[in-house]
Amino acid sequence: MKILVVGGGAREHTICWKLNQSNMVTKIYCAPGNAGISQIAKCVDIKAEDIEKITDFSVDNNIDMVVVGPEGPLVDGLVDILMEKGIKAFGPSKKGARLEGSKSYSKDFMKKYNIPTAKYETYIDSKKALEGLHNFTTPIVIKADGLAAGKGVLICETINEAKDAINSIMRDKQFGEAGNTVVIEEFLNGIETSLLCFVNGKDIIPMESARDYKKAYDNDKGLNTGGMGCFSPNPIYTESLKKYIKENILDTTLNGFIEENMDFKGILFIGLMITGDEAKVLEYNTRFGDPETEVVLPRLKSDLCKVMEKTIDGTLTLKDLQWTEMHSTTVVLASGGYPDNYEKGKEITGLDLVDEDVIVFHGGTKLSEGKILTDGGRVLAVTALGDTIEEARNKVYKNIEKIKFDKMEYRKDIAKL
Repeated sequence: MKILVVGGGAREHTICWKLNQSNMVTKIYCAPGNAGISQIAKCVDIKAEDIEKITDFSVDNNIDMVVVGPEGPLVDGLVDILMEKGIKAFGPSKKGARLEGSKSYSKDFMKKYNIPTAKYETYIDSKKALEGLHNFTTPIVIKADGLAAGKGVLICETINEAKDAINSIMRDKQFGEAGNTVVIEEFLNGIETSLLCFVNGKDIIPMESARDYKKAYDNDKGLNTGGMGCFSPNPIYTESLKKYIKENILDTTLNGFIEENMDFKGILFIGLMITGDEAKVLEYNTRFGDPETEVVLPRLKSDLCKVMEKTIDGTLTLKDLQWTEMHSTTVVLASGGYPDNYEKGKEITGLDLVDEDVIVFHGGTKLSEGKILTDGGRVLAVTALGDTIEEARNKVYKNIEKIKFDKMEYRKDIAKL
């Protein structure tokens, strides 16, 4: 099979890396890709958001399957367009991707189908939103309704912070048109966990659990980011919790898919807040998470290409997913200043010194005159497996010491249990 992977981050590098292990795959293209991806796939100079060029490329090059990594093209209906052209596409339709594309729609979906989640209110008028703050106690969560590259959720400790957040999102357009509507939400206490699932149109099949670290700095300080590290499995995910999640979240979500005639096929990422043996949904995403992908896919023993094909065909079962018992950890190396202002074009050295059993997934990188340079906020994701979480963690941090670029930053407390 000839496969085109859409996207250019560490998530897409991980997908390409895993697909490259399949005997079914003869050629991998990636649009636009990055420096790391170029070592295992043919990078194509097409932006992930350029649906027309991606479609034309897929048709012209007889692509057998397109795997859509980022949320933007999914929300814009890339899968629908490709399927109309007779090309298999891995990812939900535009209708299904709306669960991520609109936080207000997503929250209304949860409310309608009795899926446990935080109390919330939605506003399209900033003045009314400011007045609505008084219906909540601090801390308060303010969310831009649309896509904001993982940065559209602000946790405010005071009413004044929340007012500033609303003005920044709705009046100053910090996240552009994504902030035309805001969701004000109660803050949930507990332990956050991530659950990635394959959805075949009639079943939601969970993958192994993971825990993401959203804040920029150690001890969960600083701004929210796209994710600074992750580990899998998450020990909080007990059998009783799995049972609760299946009955109260997975089954009710699936019922919603059926009632809404969504025909959802692809990935459902569920962000959960855990308290005891119960959970509430923080958010739905409709694609692989980043950096969750970097710890979950390395633990998958099954052929990812076959899994994706069966997902599209509606035949995937739980038995098709085989996992290693090993633990995995990833730590993101970021450009100084991320997620605010940061510089690009810094040379990365030491990648050739990393141990063979450690994988470095490239996020924001590019090749220039034979050198690998930084080209984004989250630059690399250093991943290792071990018999214990401590072993995996120690491998990662030992190898990070070998990698250098100017103003490199990373959290020192990932997977520190």
